[in-house]
Amino acid sequence: MALSKIDVANMLTGVTPIANGGTAATTLAGAGLAKRPNAKPIIINGDMAIAQRGTSATGKTSSGYYTCDRIQFVANDAGTHTVIQETSTSGNAYINGFAEAYRIDCTTADASVAADSALFIKYKVEGRDAQVFKKGTSNAEKFTLAFWVKSNKTGTGQVNLRDEVNTRQCSATYTISSANTWEHKICNFAADTTGALPSTNAEGFGIEWYLAAGSNFTSGTAPTAWEAISNADSAASLNLAISGSTDNDFSLTGVQLEVGEFTSSTLPPFQFESFEDSLSRCFRYFYKMSGDDFTSSKSRESDRHRNATITYPTQMRAQPTIAVLTNPSNVSPTWSNQSNERANMTGTASADGVTEVVGTISADAEL
Repeated sequence: MALSKIDVANMLTGVTPIANGGTAATTLAGAGLAKRPNAKPIIINGDMAIAQRGTSATGKTSSGYYTCDRIQFVANDAGTHTVIQETSTSGNAYINGFAEAYRIDCTTADASVAADSALFIKYKVEGRDAQVFKKGTSNAEKFTLAFWVKSNKTGTGQVNLRDEVNTRQCSATYTISSANTWEHKICNFAADTTGALPSTNAEGFGIEWYLAAGSNFTSGTAPTAWEAISNADSAASLNLAISGSTDNDFSLTGVQLEVGEFTSSTLPPFQFESFEDSLSRCFRYFYKMSGDDFTSSKSRESDRHRNATITYPTQMRAQPTIAVLTNPSNVSPTWSNQSNERANMTGTASADGVTEVVGTISADAEL
């Protein structure tokens, strides 16, 4: 049946009058189909499908980016952990489209972490991507964070929005009700009319999922309104203590951040991107090259000198730090003319006749 002009107009305005067969409450927003102010998902790689650094990293005791792109493992004297890109073939997250997850397994426990110790997962939103929240203005928007979570531990988790620019924070809590079961969580955060975020390539704000913490982070109260940063409030409602036993694990996927306040019945669908599009967005922060992506040529036929130019597939957030991960050519590289778009390499091979493929190189411009 064709839609009438009235039907189309009602869909656009979001109200269906009773006289037109509606309830006057049938809206696109009410159906979770409201138009987003952002064309692409704010969270990059929220489905954890991209893992340029590898699928497993063992023995981790300190902070870093391991496995899934854009997701930071933050640890300070809180046990030893393995970080994994977990793959699933069943469960509630899987049947909703999420075959991968970011997982932390405790391998050496710290049952009583020191007062100043903590373990959490962090995602950093670039300043330019944070502008849709209009933070620090009279039109500031609320935040809704949704995600899938699974752990062998049940209890209360705490997640924070942390604005380092203006030293402000706001928190929400969620409950893991069933062990080893994927559960969907929705956390709402207040709008903040104080503290505008710069529209730059620096960090705008961070999202922190606390997993374990000492008394310096638990002695306060989780703030449901924006406040000046207080470490004592950062994990005040947390009782998961993932670092407390080698039996413990925590998995996260399907992370989405929306402008506005939503419930389970009004939350917009997760914005799945193609693998190619998601990978391209990740390249802004980290790019791993190997094989034919980076080869060197002889500058003179009779010697061991090598020259090469790297052109990144997308403009990186900032001039990256370049690291040679594998070097079968035994070329000692020197970098010049570096920018967030390209870099030149000169070097000397260890012997005549070696392969001209330098190996695996990474360019890191993470926040």
